[in-house]
Amino acid sequence: MMMIGLLTLHILSFWGLIIDNTLSWNGHVDWLMSRLGSACYAIRALKSCMSQGTLRMIYFSYFHSVMTYGLVFWGNSPYSIHIFSLQKRAIRIIMNSGNRDSCRELFTELEILPLQSQYIFSLAMFMVNNKDQFKFNSELYNRNTRYNNKKFHYPTCKLTVFQKGVYYHGITVFNWLPPNIRNLAQDVKHFKIVLRRFLLMNSFYSLEDYFDCKFDPNN
Repeated sequence: MMMIGLLTLHILSFWGLIIDNTLSWNGHVDWLMSRLGSACYAIRALKSCMSQGTLRMIYFSYFHSVMTYGLVFWGNSPYSIHIFSLQKRAIRIIMNSGNRDSCRELFTELEILPLQSQYIFSLAMFMVNNKDQFKFNSELYNRNTRYNNKKFHYPTCKLTVFQKGVYYHGITVFNWLPPNIRNLAQDVKHFKIVLRRFLLMNSFYSLEDYFDCKFDPNN
């Protein structure tokens, strides 16, 4: 047990992620909350002497960069809601808004993605940047509809842990994108620009919001 514990500690230190044996990400989220809480305090302390544009830059340097590290791994954790609460706190501080004010328009105005929209963005970019590791449906089947031929093929695996992981969940998120965005997968730079614009316009607060969207297959 001691050897396993030491090995686990070494891996966590190397990757900068706190992982438990249940993959709940509770420990990592607790660690993030401490760092992001400090970032919120710093933004609030500087608000009186900094412009909104400068506060936005500080947000990206001290909050966003920490929040998004390893997001593809822990973003689907139920504990991530606590990180989203801190993100909304930071946004309200920058915009000088009340604690009960809605943040949807604030995110759009600042051109900042809400946590789950950022998670979708990170997963989709992971899939496109590593598309050589996956197969498109068009590579495996002779007959494809225009709507399906640019979707990734699901690997055969019934393990729940795998289905909740980056690969499987990344395929699900990518395949749900509007066809006009999926079709840009070979042009990573253009794909990134269009994907970010799409997510900023919709400002998804949850994966349920994203999967509830019905996209026009002809777009």
